Amino acid sequence: MNRGARRAGSSGHDSRDHTAAGARHHELRHPGRRGHLVRAARPLRRARRRLARHRRCLRVLERPGRGARSERVLGAWLAARPGVREQVRISTKTGVRGGLGAAAVRTAARGSLDRLGVGSVDLFWAHVEDRRTDLDETVAALGALVTDGLAARLGASNHASWRVERARAAAAAQGVAAFDAVQYRHSYVLPRPGAALPDSGHMLLDAGAADLAATEGLTLWAYTPLVNGALTRTDRALPDAYDHPGTTARLAALDAVAADTGATRNQVVLAWIMTGGHGRTGLAGELAVGPAWPLVGVSRTAQLDEALDARDLHLTEEHRAVLDGAA
Repeated sequence: MNRGARRAGSSGHDSRDHTAAGARHHELRHPGRRGHLVRAARPLRRARRRLARHRRCLRVLERPGRGARSERVLGAWLAARPGVREQVRISTKTGVRGGLGAAAVRTAARGSLDRLGVGSVDLFWAHVEDRRTDLDETVAALGALVTDGLAARLGASNHASWRVERARAAAAAQGVAAFDAVQYRHSYVLPRPGAALPDSGHMLLDAGAADLAATEGLTLWAYTPLVNGALTRTDRALPDAYDHPGTTARLAALDAVAADTGATRNQVVLAWIMTGGHGRTGLAGELAVGPAWPLVGVSRTAQLDEALDARDLHLTEEHRAVLDGAA
């Protein structure tokens, strides 16, 4: 493999070239002070300084915490920096607590906008399915957010692919905006087929969802790409669901490519996701995935730098063969 393949030169403008750093509420806390929000704006300041080079890097608010603290943190950061809002893109979610009924969607969206101090968000997510609410009602409520200028786009997170397509058909029938983005848990290493994930509510990217995104041109987002830091942190083991020979082979492949490029394991994984890759799924065969946006939660500026630098990592065909060929 060629060590000269570290940097990729000029960047493009689509999902193949970027990472999204997610400001999750618990990841903005000092690890030794549970419940205390500290140094929350430091990664945001670093991101602001790097926008000249990472002009299209999204600031994604992945999951508002208790009391929506992370939205307030980001809102205060934006308020103190006039003009910055036009340089970043923001998304937020709803659906976990109040469901996806019309009133709940509207109330959640208005609350998020108030806390963020903005007139609209660039992407509004339905966080999880709500099968207690009629899908037509949910589709109409979400579509109204776009019609009324409260959101530019809509996304479905942790939704079965058939339900995403059914919602898109309903939106077309109603003449309102439809989901044009989907979000699933995805990484270079994968759990055993059928194994229970330690995080309840997470939905793994599967062949159906990957095919839907590619066929319909939906933007694909991948959360937990670094498996909560377990790929690099010696104090954090991979969950038991990942304990199988395929993980051992894939970690060895990561180490080989990282050594050849001078990158970290995390950066190799992010570059692999951003440029599309193949993930083995055991009995289900091979999962071919197109380019995706990885969502990365950070609590330190060094982690932010590591994630942003991954977009400049060029994986050669030889590197990709090593990564995709690992069992």
